[in-house]
Amino acid sequence: MKSLLRKICIPTLILLSAALALAEGTRLWKQATFDELSKGTAKGVAILSNGGLELAPAFKSLVTTPSTYIWAIASDGAGNVYAAAGAPARVYQVAANGSASAIFEPQELQVQALIVDKNGVIFAATNPDGKVYRIERRPGASAPASKEDAKAARGSTNSAWSASVYFDPGTKYIWDLALDNAGNLYIATGDQGEIFRVTPKGEHSVFFKSDEAHIRVLALDPQGNLIAGSDGSGLVYRISSAGQGFVLYSAPKREITALALDQQGNIYAAGVGEKRPNAGAPGGPTTPILMPAPGSAPTVGPQPVGVVGGPGGNPAAMGSRFIVPGGAVSGGSEIYRIAPDGSPTRLWTSRDDLVYALAFDAQGELVAGSGNQGHVLAITGEDEFADLLHASASQVTGFAKAPGGGLYVSTSNLGKVFLLGGAPEAEGTYESDVFDAQVFSRWGRAEFRGGGDVDLFARTGNVDNPDRHWSPWAKVDLKKNAEVTVPSARFVQWKAVLHAGEPAPRLDSVGLNYLPKNVAPDFDDVTIQPGVHYQSMPRQSSPDITLSTSNGPPPPRFEAPPPSVHDPDSIGVRWSVHDDNDDQMVYAVYYRGDGESRWLLLKDNLSDKFYSFDASLLPDGGYTIKVVASDAPSHSPGEELTSERESARFEVDSTPPLIEGLVASVEGGKIHVTFRASDSFSPIKRAECSVDASDWQYIEPVDGLSDSKTESYDVRVPIEATAGCAPCEKGVAASDAEHVVVVRAYDRYDNMAAAKTVIRGK
Repeated sequence: MKSLLRKICIPTLILLSAALALAEGTRLWKQATFDELSKGTAKGVAILSNGGLELAPAFKSLVTTPSTYIWAIASDGAGNVYAAAGAPARVYQVAANGSASAIFEPQELQVQALIVDKNGVIFAATNPDGKVYRIERRPGASAPASKEDAKAARGSTNSAWSASVYFDPGTKYIWDLALDNAGNLYIATGDQGEIFRVTPKGEHSVFFKSDEAHIRVLALDPQGNLIAGSDGSGLVYRISSAGQGFVLYSAPKREITALALDQQGNIYAAGVGEKRPNAGAPGGPTTPILMPAPGSAPTVGPQPVGVVGGPGGNPAAMGSRFIVPGGAVSGGSEIYRIAPDGSPTRLWTSRDDLVYALAFDAQGELVAGSGNQGHVLAITGEDEFADLLHASASQVTGFAKAPGGGLYVSTSNLGKVFLLGGAPEAEGTYESDVFDAQVFSRWGRAEFRGGGDVDLFARTGNVDNPDRHWSPWAKVDLKKNAEVTVPSARFVQWKAVLHAGEPAPRLDSVGLNYLPKNVAPDFDDVTIQPGVHYQSMPRQSSPDITLSTSNGPPPPRFEAPPPSVHDPDSIGVRWSVHDDNDDQMVYAVYYRGDGESRWLLLKDNLSDKFYSFDASLLPDGGYTIKVVASDAPSHSPGEELTSERESARFEVDSTPPLIEGLVASVEGGKIHVTFRASDSFSPIKRAECSVDASDWQYIEPVDGLSDSKTESYDVRVPIEATAGCAPCEKGVAASDAEHVVVVRAYDRYDNMAAAKTVIRGK
């Protein structure tokens, strides 16, 4: 039964495909996939990786700080969020209502990381050559508690807070901080790849020493193990409370930039950058490993603008948390999931976006913050995600829990703090990209697939910028015929407005039907090539099978030149023509002789853009070829349009010259040859003579110029220069021997005529 069904379906599919390929009338511009929809502009609307749109979580700006960069954020139990910033270096306190103040100004260039303990004490790490500061609220105080605190805080801008040096690791960089349930503070550093532990009593020690140059990020699992990610070889470590480390995963990327752990014990890690080959080091038997040179820092990502002379005067040594606007990192970014049993899975990858932060929302869904376009993504499965929003900043750098199940979001370029809500927006809009139909078109019915409360609009114009006097947005009545009531025009755009409700609004696809105004084919040139015969390409027995209908004008087609062979008796005609409607075309070839008024048909119903014919079909003379192109195969009878183009004048001469009056005689030891060559159409090009089968010898006409249809020749050939003496009879002189004289003449088109005569001496 299946085989019978296959026999029936495949020919039907081929015929359907052929019909689609030939149907050049009404077309459909359709958008449904992620790549298509990501070209538009979404506000409060998420774009799904498997296609379609839905409402995104509510997202609003809380504060724009004076600092260009925010590298990390952390929140306390009261709903306040604290931001570690740079350019200038600050720690900001931001309340849930958006009010903000700077509570700490260090001497270093950046506040790189911070964390808040259960008592509301803030630990903040600075870079480069930085320290870990303890920042805490001091009720009733109007100034720092001591001179040492004042020096450390460098004039904290809020008298309600005091700051003091909590720990100085003596390293170039401090990258991240983590606190366990016992109050132990873990400090990830570079450029020696060390993790320090500071107890609540202030006792400190090297907790873990890596063979990597930098430990970039830290997290704690439910068992109290420290999870760490490195730069160089992209290693993810699990470190026990005793400081015993184990490499869980050697990522394909160079640097681990973010970590997050779910309640099931899965570890999520973001990796960026390419590993350098042939840098073998512990961490993976089959993965290329990079061991950074001592003193180097992570090279992926951010650099502070305007900061000249990081460590050693090299701003690039500031590391991966310092973002250059518009900067790019080769190798892109990936997100991995490491299961509790240690097995890794790649969940997401991008060649362009770089992931700087990972977190879980109130529903337990993984969210990722990326640059350099400021996207927040929800990772919903393996190779499945939703592009939730585009922040008004270049990089999304951090997440922290917010009241009501939301998340605080920090960005760099500019340094802002946003609130990502736990519930969807009440309303979201999406504007498609501008579609170019290539020609003036009439717009018909919309095809909408989705559900919930969704409004659809459309507008058109004849310039590619909608701000330059397009038609106003016209609502499409999806409950009736879905007719798009917009003016006919070349360009179109659609907009969807999603309203919250039950069921949740969703847009799967939008298609707009349109009919391009038929325009005549347009010739580029018609070329005549005498002596060329074109060979038709063999045609496939069936067209290529395709299941997709036209999604707008098809891409330009590459047309390979037809194969050809040299044939002096053939004339080749080749033309180049295009149709803005991309209609299928048929051609006819005509000719007309000099002085004639009527075009005569050579060949019609041609589908190829070339034709060859036998030159002998035309009498000698001058001619012009005309090619007529018609789009009739793509239109109803009477609706077709034609266009024509004439070639340059060319000449046909297939008749050889005539040789007359050939006379040869022996005179004074030479053979005297005279003859006349004439052609009815073209000048005589050249003449040659051979005596007794000797090599052909070029001879000039009497007047010295080969420029006439009739030329006379008079030439004397020395007998000793001929081969005639070789076979002479014994005792017979060369001058008395028999000689064969052959002459030939060519016209301008290399038609040749020959004649001979036999002479005998005295």
